[in-house]
Amino acid sequence: MMPNYTQGITILPMLQFKDLALRRGTRLLFEHAGIQIHPGQKIGLTGANGTGKSSLFALIQGELHADAGDLRYPGDWVIASVAQETPADHRSAIEYVLDGDAELRSIETEIAEAERKGNGERLAVLHGQFESIGGYQARSRAGQLLYGLGFAIGDEDRAVNEYSGGWRMRLNLARALMCRSDLLLLDEPTNHLDLDAVIWLENRLRAWQGTLLLISHDRDFLDGIASHILHIERQKITLYNGNYSAFERIRAEYLAGQQAGYEKQQREIAHIRSYVDRFRAKATKARQAQSRLKALERMELIMPAHVDSAFRFTLAPPEKTPNPLLQMKDITAGYGDSVILAGVSISLSPGERIGLLGPNGAGKSTLIKLLAGRLAPCSGRRETAQDLRVGYFAQHQLEQLDPAHSPLDHLQRLDPQAREQDLRDYLGGFGFSGDQAQEPVGPFSGGEKSRLSLAMLVYQRPNLLLLDEPTNHLDIEMRQALANALQDYLGAMVMVSHDRHLLRVCSDQLLLVHDGRVEEFPGSLDEYPAWLNEQARRSDEVAGRDTVDRKARKRIEAEQRKQLLPLRRKVSAVEQDLASLHARQTILEKDLAEPEIYREENKDRLKRVLLEKAEVDGQCEARETDWLELSEQLEAMRASIAPDPDE
Repeated sequence: MMPNYTQGITILPMLQFKDLALRRGTRLLFEHAGIQIHPGQKIGLTGANGTGKSSLFALIQGELHADAGDLRYPGDWVIASVAQETPADHRSAIEYVLDGDAELRSIETEIAEAERKGNGERLAVLHGQFESIGGYQARSRAGQLLYGLGFAIGDEDRAVNEYSGGWRMRLNLARALMCRSDLLLLDEPTNHLDLDAVIWLENRLRAWQGTLLLISHDRDFLDGIASHILHIERQKITLYNGNYSAFERIRAEYLAGQQAGYEKQQREIAHIRSYVDRFRAKATKARQAQSRLKALERMELIMPAHVDSAFRFTLAPPEKTPNPLLQMKDITAGYGDSVILAGVSISLSPGERIGLLGPNGAGKSTLIKLLAGRLAPCSGRRETAQDLRVGYFAQHQLEQLDPAHSPLDHLQRLDPQAREQDLRDYLGGFGFSGDQAQEPVGPFSGGEKSRLSLAMLVYQRPNLLLLDEPTNHLDIEMRQALANALQDYLGAMVMVSHDRHLLRVCSDQLLLVHDGRVEEFPGSLDEYPAWLNEQARRSDEVAGRDTVDRKARKRIEAEQRKQLLPLRRKVSAVEQDLASLHARQTILEKDLAEPEIYREENKDRLKRVLLEKAEVDGQCEARETDWLELSEQLEAMRASIAPDPDE
């Protein structure tokens, strides 16, 4: 059935499910759903992967048909969502974002037509409409969206097709936010964002006046926005009042009513309490200690809500834990002639847990690569212990998985002498149970590949863990399992993550990467948004002083753009290569997702596709590395040529 709309005057000011059921193929996602969502409510949509969250969005948008019941909402509602594809558009980024406001564009078109015909009366009416919808402020609003999502000043004039996949997703998010919609559908909007942009987006959505349906696996993000939680579980949809923490408490109380679950919860709570006590005995930084203890004590409430999670694993102790593990002394690092970091001195010992903060492009990933030995310093010394064993997780490593081999094959390569049953038991803790442990990883989702990469990393028992956005594509249950496992880890850990819950419960120390330096952040993670606001305020003051002489500023900016042009062209060329490679990847992944390709008669075709997929994946990884290095060079050049605000 297609969604049922009212026509003309709105008589149903809500989104309403009436005995709704939905299937994908033969699999029932949910049934007998009866929910009412009222205007202005902000709903967090949660549930395990595969339960039907994204399918529900497709149903609301008319892309899928209900198998039973009705889905109703007012016929005049404007619905906005984030497009998954971005056209190869030659127009500027800001024009692409402005297209998100369809009414604005419609009035602009009518104004141009009225001007062409010389219809003054019609022009007066249209300009009145244009003013009433905030048309004169629209470009400023679009610019604010772009800057809030991490785009630099001047990026709004770059062509859409110059941007890589992750940045195009940010453009699509900005375009959806530009729409003055009645209902906004956001499916994992933080996946391609860093922590600064996540905090900005949270504040933006909290102040937004329309109705919001939000799929997210970030508990802090949900807590800061959601007024209700819509949870899909066991083919049922239930609406809960309150944010995600409130939902967890209600669910924990329900699960605690089951004796077996209750006993398991008590063991988990005892484990958390013992960890809190150990941390309390060692804590030396009062403000961070207080924040960390509050987070860990809250886990006594969180843990019971996840007692039936499919993910259970621990990090085995490293075989050796030399002290110190690694030292960097007065390191300078960058790419080519561009310096990203200077004067960096760090010593890592077993048991240290460091979270990295800092604006996008400040050099957090550069620091991680320095620690991992993937980037050689320009000057200074990097000294490692003889028995150092690094476990490095970054998103590009997902492409190093062999698409033709199974999770079990990957582990057997690491440990050929291990018993198969032991490896199967280990993989089961990461959600690869039964037949899936022996299926080729080519068709796996991003979340499944991330889980397998983490499983392989953990299996090698590193004594230094370097995690660069480890939670991308992971659902809440897996994120919680990772947080639990990291708490007992005996080696050292350095992590970059936009998941504040993971940073809060797993980091004892916060380092700030900013203005080419690495230094200890003086406050707690909860104080980081205030620091960001202060930085924004100072930037606004600088911008205000710059307006004193606009002509001089325009000349400076023109000269700066001229200096940046050769490097921007290189970045653009790499991004075009990546766009072509990603398009080919998508085609190959669709081929591998077809069941027919795994039949015996298609064995030769499967081999050809897998070989090409491996080759394309390798090319993608190489070009992504080029893109990262060139982008950081570009950011460094922008910072170095920016006018001194005190001049």
